[in-house]
Amino acid sequence: MRAIVARCVKSSFARFVVFGGVNTLVTYGLYLALLPLLPYQASYTVAYLAGILIAYLFNRKFVFSSHRGLRSAVLLPFVYLAQYLVSLLVLWLWIDKGGLRPALGPLIAIAITVPMTYLLSREIFSKRPRKA
Repeated sequence: MRAIVARCVKSSFARFVVFGGVNTLVTYGLYLALLPLLPYQASYTVAYLAGILIAYLFNRKFVFSSHRGLRSAVLLPFVYLAQYLVSLLVLWLWIDKGGLRPALGPLIAIAITVPMTYLLSREIFSKRPRKA
């Protein structure tokens, strides 16, 4: 068990999932708090913007333990813009087309977009570009 925990701590993907989970809990809570006040699109947007800031801080300090100066600060919002657009599509399909509960939509969107977001974030925060 100790070896598994040690491997997870060394794995940037495991750290990405853990800190992403914390970020998700915070932003999902914000989404749910805003949902009675705003349409789901606006609630999701506000929560999502807060999540980008949290993700930058977590990725820089804890997940990748590095950044590439201004490059990472400028490019990370584009990663999350791509994730946001895919997530909005998932929400639209889930809620408007599927008629399913709005409260569950973001969780489905996250499950679909996490691998894409990790790979793009890893490229942005890597100390040297990865070979293709």
